[in-house]
Amino acid sequence: MNTKHKGMKICLWISMLVSLSFPGFSDSGDPKIVVSIEEKQNQAGYQIGDGVANFRLKNTDGNMVSLADYGNVKGVIVIFTSNHCPFAKAYEDRIIGLNAKFASQGFPVIAINPSDPGTNQDDTFEKMKERAQAKSYGYPYLADDAQSVAKIFGAGRTPQVYVLQKAGAKFTVRYMGMIDDNPQDPAGVTKQYVEEAVSNLIGGKPVVTTITKPVGCAIKWKNP
Repeated sequence: MNTKHKGMKICLWISMLVSLSFPGFSDSGDPKIVVSIEEKQNQAGYQIGDGVANFRLKNTDGNMVSLADYGNVKGVIVIFTSNHCPFAKAYEDRIIGLNAKFASQGFPVIAINPSDPGTNQDDTFEKMKERAQAKSYGYPYLADDAQSVAKIFGAGRTPQVYVLQKAGAKFTVRYMGMIDDNPQDPAGVTKQYVEEAVSNLIGGKPVVTTITKPVGCAIKWKNP
């Protein structure tokens, strides 16, 4: 392992240790991943079964993208992510993989960056464009400058996922939370929450695990 990779891994582990004190972990320090619907209903934002309002944000290619543009899909995988967050970086290739696997099956990825670039310059629109081009994203990477979409969804971390199923013109929340159960090591994943949810929906089956607690960097909200 080269020095750069060692440094990234150390940063990720430090972030993981810090996150043990954040919501999403029990007081004992053990991850409390699966969340009951009743517990989630005490929080702001969309709940499982809610219809999702249309949104329209600027893509890194300069075009505006809205949820309403996705007319010929079975659903979408909305992922709130960012440039600077080590958790988002650790999941980046897995997010690309989700789109590669499911876009052709009717569930493309829509990535949204709600992070305040005033807090971290890596999250400026120019840096978003650079990252999308460098990694050849096959999906839109949208800037939520006003953070309004993240607030409506109830997102609090990056990365945080919402799997939406489409019926007619309506998008409905079927899963929310983590991508999988191992942020730091793709090889150690035992539960692929998003993959399982999307696969079930494509197969006409109900989603078994509908809510998990996201583990990642807290979104820094702008001052009102």
